Amino acid sequence: MKPSTAAAQPQYDAIVIGSGPGGASVARTLALRGWRVLILEQGSSAPLAGTLGQMAAIGAVPGKGAFFNLDASLLVQGIALGGSSSINFATAAPPPLAMFAAHGIDLAPQLQALQAQLPIAALPDNLIGPMATRIMQGALSLGLDWRKLDKMIRPQICRSGCWRCVYGCPYGAKWTARDFIDEALAHGATLLDQAWARRIIVENGAASGVEFIRGGQVCQARAPVVIAAGGGIGSARLLHRSGVHPRYSSYFSDPVVAVMGSVDDLDGGAEVPMATGLSLAKDGITLADLTLPRPMYQAFTAQVGRFDRLFAHHRTLSIMVKIRDSISGRIGPRWINKSLSGAERRQFAQGIGMARDILAASGAKKIFKSWHFAAHPGGSVRIGEALDANLEMPTRNLFVCDASVIPQPWGLPPTLTLLCLGQRLGQHLSQHPSQHPSPRV
Repeated sequence: MKPSTAAAQPQYDAIVIGSGPGGASVARTLALRGWRVLILEQGSSAPLAGTLGQMAAIGAVPGKGAFFNLDASLLVQGIALGGSSSINFATAAPPPLAMFAAHGIDLAPQLQALQAQLPIAALPDNLIGPMATRIMQGALSLGLDWRKLDKMIRPQICRSGCWRCVYGCPYGAKWTARDFIDEALAHGATLLDQAWARRIIVENGAASGVEFIRGGQVCQARAPVVIAAGGGIGSARLLHRSGVHPRYSSYFSDPVVAVMGSVDDLDGGAEVPMATGLSLAKDGITLADLTLPRPMYQAFTAQVGRFDRLFAHHRTLSIMVKIRDSISGRIGPRWINKSLSGAERRQFAQGIGMARDILAASGAKKIFKSWHFAAHPGGSVRIGEALDANLEMPTRNLFVCDASVIPQPWGLPPTLTLLCLGQRLGQHLSQHPSQHPSPRV
């Protein structure tokens, strides 16, 4: 197909490919400073409805939002406006400042600003569900430092007894990157959804635009600054297709298992997940309550053959065990593959043992665990290797701003870190017109 121009070839100052936290943050920052920004999003911008069908379309389509490793483990990511923030658990973990400082990146100013702007706080007691409360009581009885976790949720409009966080909150209680996209659009940015970026156009060693497919038509948009923000898998593949990144990329995935057990004196199953938890940073292990909607719980039980627990959702306590895995494996042009190492299996064994003890202390019986899965792919286009401290590639005016840039093994909810990186990149671009093209304001 012959490429056509997008919207009669308007001139943009920057093109942002992807609308997750990193892309949304840099788009918003630039738009607020008068830049003409085009946002390309592969997924749909339809309003979040909080339904299983919409969630499956966002994160469960094989090869798009869902990927299977060769060991049959599952990796999921959100393909929709707002990226994975649309269907995540809204947990706010501050960036590890020392990790980025080692690469010449100070995120403290952006963190302070965003903490003042965003709804970040632990949930009030009335929004901590009975299952999370029971798990917390069990953990505290063992002397563990189990506490409430900061959430990106507006408690005044959040509903107790609701289970829709992971389906996409239809009430506006959960903050998502869509909030920042809305701000960018209000300040003149342009959004094209269902637009798949095929390649970044590179001329004379510099990025100059994007070729993308939308509505079955090959289109081009031009800008002197291009920011890839398609996620840990998407950006690595896009950069490879564009001839500016290797064919294969190693990555981390933050693998997770759910450890579950039943109690006789609770009737629940509808509450905010990851409301409370524990982080063992030295060991690279995180535990948290993980009450999920019934269909997801039943998928976990069927996956490991525990059909005797298939209909026990309303009285099953569930704990997430997440580990910080190494940067290894491969993202290829059409597949991914990452298996657990011996060290990672030992991490899981330690965390699963703790989860079993907590469940037992909470009065749970018939305890079992799921197979491992993952939802935080990143580290595939790393700062210090593929990118400089300003997130720029050797290809001039080509930047990356998503979880792929994280330089080391991770193990954290990445949303707040990506928002900080996006704001910092937007500030850098707008404050250094001598280094990058200056917008017409």
